[in-house]
Amino acid sequence: MNVPLRIGFVGGGFITRFHIQSLVEVRGVEVAGVASLTRASAEAAAALARELEVGPKARAYDSVEELAADPAVDAIWVCARNDTRVSTMRSIATGAAKRPPSSPLRGICIEKPLARTLGEAMEVADLAKEIGAPTGYLEDMLWAPALVRGKEVLWRRGAASSGRPYLARAAEEHAGPHSKWFWQPEIAGGGALLDMMCHSIEAARWLLTEPGAPRASLTPLEVSATVANLKWTQPKYAADLAQRFPGVDWAKHHTEDFARATVVWRDETGRTLLTETSSSWCYVGAGLRHNFALLGPEYSLDVDMADTGVRVFFSRNVTGAAGEDLVEKQNAEQGLMPISPNEPAHYGYSGENRHFTRAFARGETPELTAHDGVEVMRILMAAYKSAAEHRSVDPADPALESYRPGSSF
Repeated sequence: MNVPLRIGFVGGGFITRFHIQSLVEVRGVEVAGVASLTRASAEAAAALARELEVGPKARAYDSVEELAADPAVDAIWVCARNDTRVSTMRSIATGAAKRPPSSPLRGICIEKPLARTLGEAMEVADLAKEIGAPTGYLEDMLWAPALVRGKEVLWRRGAASSGRPYLARAAEEHAGPHSKWFWQPEIAGGGALLDMMCHSIEAARWLLTEPGAPRASLTPLEVSATVANLKWTQPKYAADLAQRFPGVDWAKHHTEDFARATVVWRDETGRTLLTETSSSWCYVGAGLRHNFALLGPEYSLDVDMADTGVRVFFSRNVTGAAGEDLVEKQNAEQGLMPISPNEPAHYGYSGENRHFTRAFARGETPELTAHDGVEVMRILMAAYKSAAEHRSVDPADPALESYRPGSSF
């Protein structure tokens, strides 16, 4: 009988709960436990794993070091705040060193973005290398079923007949993050660009990459970007944020709520390709706005992740408590509303966790590693620098390794 891979989560918040829910559809894995900034959030996440029967023995740990030292934990998923990524990896290293030689960590997965800056991301990757466990970079969009299937068909039929695609677009927008720390620059490290364009940059690059080709087959040459504050610095909305999250003063201490970037790429034959990406916290609709496009000589692909296949309508006479029980980032409880029948699968969490758990269980290198997360961060920092200096930036510029957007921390 196969022994399941036992996962320990660092962080007990929103993203960890998404991962735990997705494991209902993943074989050969169970949740061993959770370590978090607060005991309450760790207990709640562990309880969810037990409730969903994906972690019958899941428990809260008092520290990351304790979790990493426990031989009952085979692999770790890092889902903690951006400002804790380096310290978390240090704690994992300390705990892993206490494990019996016969029971080393079998893998470490790290949520997007890898850290707050390129320099921190490189430190995270270096610490993972010192620990010696295989790594994974958790970018769910590369396993979203609509994108996986769309890419496969387009490359097999369109590209094989008329040539490779040359332009990919990706946009993700919603009305703003769930948690207070996203609105605190010194903790988050950035705004909509760092929080969301990490998805779009990597998904667009992946769509342009020939199936089976290595990630390095596309080389980023030039990044041009614009950032702005379109909504949340306005007095009314800054006051709304302050009321919702005491201590947040977005009018005086902010990053950005809108970002757009163009990246010029070169493929292995020397051809020029483009990606266009945009992200914002200014969109108000039934849920997320999440669109992708891929264009080639005689074909195109369009994916609207908001098209869930199910919609309901509630008149103004139907009232109820505000929540997100229909779709993530739900902004209303009345009118025409989409329903996501299975959000963790729809957004790729089930697929990505299936991939990483299988890779770690088999001792294989996953498709995305911490190194790839560093390369995504390199482009994000180039975008911030481009926006600040009003010029295009080479993502290979060594100065990006010490660059801090907006000098926020």
